[in-house]
Parts: sequence; C-alpha cells; structure tokens
Amino acid sequence: MSTTMTFTVPGMTCGHCESAVTSEVTALAGVAAVEVDLQTKLVTVHGEGLDKGLIIAAIDEAGFEVE
Repeated sequence: MSTTMTFTVPGMTCGHCESAVTSEVTALAGVAAVEVDLQTKLVTVHGEGLDKGLIIAAIDEAGFEVE
C-alpha cells in the first residue's frame, strides 16, 4: 500500500538544499519519490512502508530540521 507523508522544513532556501534533502531521503528503503517545494518549505515523500522517524533523521542528516 502506497503512503504519502509531508514534512515542513523551513530552513530550505535553494537548489542545493533541495538536492541534499532529496538525496538523503531517496536513499531510504521504501521511498519511491521525493518532492521538495522551496516556496512552501514542504517535503513530500511517497512510498511503501515509510518510517516517519527515519525520514526525519534523513532530513536532519541533510542539515535541516523538521518543524
């Protein structure tokens, strides 16, 4: 069953931010797609068997805090 989770990441401001977050989150098991919207500061993750804690940790690893 496919799941979608959305996270607010206010520190993202540029293409490098988008790339770093996308790279870290995409590496997680079960993640099918990651969408980053710099305007709204939202990261949307699509996949199966997603673990909210692991996604937050991956965003943190990229250098950003989830609000």
